[in-house]
Amino acid sequence: MDSATAEPRELTREAPEALHVVKQRHPWRWVSVAVALVLAAQMVVSMVTNDAYRWDVFAEYLFSEAILSGLLLTLEVTVLAMSLGIVLGIVIALCRMSQNPILSRFAWFYTWIFRGTPTLVQLIFFYNLSALYPRLTLAIPFGPELHSWPTNAVISAMVAGVLGLGLNEAAYMSEIVRGGLLSIDRGQTEAAKGLGMTPWHTFRRIVLPQAIRVIIPPTFNNIIGMLKYSSLVSVLSLGDLLYVSEQIFSRNFQPIPLLLVASAWYLVCTSILMVAQIYIERIFGRGVARPGATRIGPVRAGGRMVRKVVRG
Repeated sequence: MDSATAEPRELTREAPEALHVVKQRHPWRWVSVAVALVLAAQMVVSMVTNDAYRWDVFAEYLFSEAILSGLLLTLEVTVLAMSLGIVLGIVIALCRMSQNPILSRFAWFYTWIFRGTPTLVQLIFFYNLSALYPRLTLAIPFGPELHSWPTNAVISAMVAGVLGLGLNEAAYMSEIVRGGLLSIDRGQTEAAKGLGMTPWHTFRRIVLPQAIRVIIPPTFNNIIGMLKYSSLVSVLSLGDLLYVSEQIFSRNFQPIPLLLVASAWYLVCTSILMVAQIYIERIFGRGVARPGATRIGPVRAGGRMVRKVVRG
C-alpha cells in the first residue's frame, strides 16, 4: 500500500516539470487582421488622394454659422420628440399592461398604427393635417365651442416634425418599457405583497430599479436612432442639419463635402450619446454581478499583497 501510494505522489510532483506547453496558433485570425488593415489603409489613401472629396470645402463649412444653426435645430427636434416619445410610451405601456380591457386594446391599437406605417408618411400627414381639419377647436364634448385656431397656425413644420417623430417613437418606447417591466419575476412582487408593501412602494423599490437596467440600453439605442431619423424633417422644409447642407450644395454644386460635413456632426453627437450610455449603465448597474465579468483585486499571498483576476 505504501509503495502504491508513493508512486502517484512522485508522478504528481514531477508532472509539472515534464509538461511542455505549446501556445495555440491562430493563423486565420492574423489573416483577417491583415485583410482588415489593408482595406482600412486603402480607404484612408483613397480619401486623402481623391480630389473629389474636396476637403478644403469640408473644412470651410464644418463650423459655418448655417451648419451650426442646423445642428442646433436637429438637437432641438431630437430632444423634444424623444421626450414626448418616452413620456407617452410609459403611459401606453402601463395601459397595455392594465387589467382594463378597453385601455389595453386602445394601447395595442396605438402601437399597431404607428409601428405599422412609415415614419415619413406620418410626418407628411401631420404637416398636411389642415386638409382634414382646417381649424382646431377647443370645446366641451358634444357641447358648445369655446375657442378655435387655424390648423396651419398651430401645426407648423416644427410642430409637425416633433409630433410625427414623437408619436411614432412612443409606440416603440411602450414596448421597451413593457418588456422591461415583464422581465421582473412575478414572485418578487408577490413576496412584497405578502410583506404588506403597497403596489406603489413595490413598483418604486423593487420593480423599477431592476427594470431600468433592462430599459436603458434599448432606450439609448432609440435616442441615437432618433437623432438620425430627425433628418426626415428636411422633407418639411425645416432647417435641420441635412436640410441646410442640401441648401448649400444646391448653390455651390459640392454635394460630397457637404454631406460629409453633416455626417461628421451626426457622428460626433452619436459618439457622445454612446459614451453617456456607458456611464449611465454603470451607475444603474452598481451592485449587480454580471456573468463572466472580470474584476482585479488585491489579495494576500505568502505574506505580501498581489493582484488576482477573479471571474464571476
